[in-house]
Amino acid sequence: METELSKRLGIEHAIFGFTPFPAVAAAITRAGGFGVLGAVRYTEPEDLKRDLDWLQDHTDGKPYGLDVVMPAKKVEGVTEADVEAMIPEGHRQFVRETLAKHGVPDLPEGEASGWRITGWMEQIARNQLDVAFDYPIKLLANALGSPPADVVRRAHDQNVLVAALAGSAKHARRHADGDIDIVVAQGYEAGGHTGEIASMVLVPEVVEAVGPLPVLAAGGIGSGEQIAAGLALGAQGAWLGSVWLTTTEADVHSRALTEKLLAAGSGDTVRSRALTGKPARQLRTEWTDAWDDPSGPGALPMPLQGLLVADALSRIQKYEVGALLGTPVGQIVGRMNSERSVQQVFDELTSGFERAVDRINRIAGRSQS
Repeated sequence: METELSKRLGIEHAIFGFTPFPAVAAAITRAGGFGVLGAVRYTEPEDLKRDLDWLQDHTDGKPYGLDVVMPAKKVEGVTEADVEAMIPEGHRQFVRETLAKHGVPDLPEGEASGWRITGWMEQIARNQLDVAFDYPIKLLANALGSPPADVVRRAHDQNVLVAALAGSAKHARRHADGDIDIVVAQGYEAGGHTGEIASMVLVPEVVEAVGPLPVLAAGGIGSGEQIAAGLALGAQGAWLGSVWLTTTEADVHSRALTEKLLAAGSGDTVRSRALTGKPARQLRTEWTDAWDDPSGPGALPMPLQGLLVADALSRIQKYEVGALLGTPVGQIVGRMNSERSVQQVFDELTSGFERAVDRINRIAGRSQS
């Protein structure tokens, strides 16, 4: 499964795996792909350093990368406290009422809430990069599009390729103009923040818009046949995220959530602003329904919504409140119906790819068998 891009990066298979879990990223890299660790949850530099140390020790000298959430435009002098003060009291009350309706307990006294969505803030992302550039990362990806120009230059000065996600050909051309090395064409089916154009339409549009810049196909991909389709559409690799959530290496912290993922069908996700304020595909729950209900206050814009719901989500996850428990995940969740190791997923991806290539060769009359 080699392409020009995979050869350039020194990986066996043109499979790029995004994950928030270091153990999954390392396993992807060891299996011959390219593990990309999501950094948004690392609000403290020492935590990121700890996990990059671990990655460095568990990737057998093979390449890996980092994914940040960094706005292209800087907002000067704005602190998290300033943003918190912008949240209307009516929205805070709606959160309290929704949690009370489902009997969600408070956190124990003195226990801080878990992950807060603050990685969007300029300085936090820059702190992450100050740590990351001390390691031999080979790729820096940005989930919010092109990172600031000085970050791109800094990456290139250290021979680090820069990738940016795009949901339209217009976005992709903007990335190309910003000296980006790789465009990730992420279709509507993808988990997390995603646009409105399906992968089958988006990938060839982006390939045509930015060629010869390499493009990765993303969104709804979880089989080798789908990877083959992406390459046939002109991509030089596939970017997979959701499929790793039910691997045995994934540290989801909730058996109830894993069971929900294993049981979900491809129609059990929704693009909702409930998580961050921007449309993000996730499991549909009574929490997303409440925020999407026209009778409610509606989600706040990013980043207000993420800060508003952070404590509530920590409580929902801690107490595994089934009706409200969810996570970002793509429509490929319908295929994620068993727990497998990362290596087993890779074995299935590569065998499926071979079947697809053989099928096309037979159709074209070029079969060697």
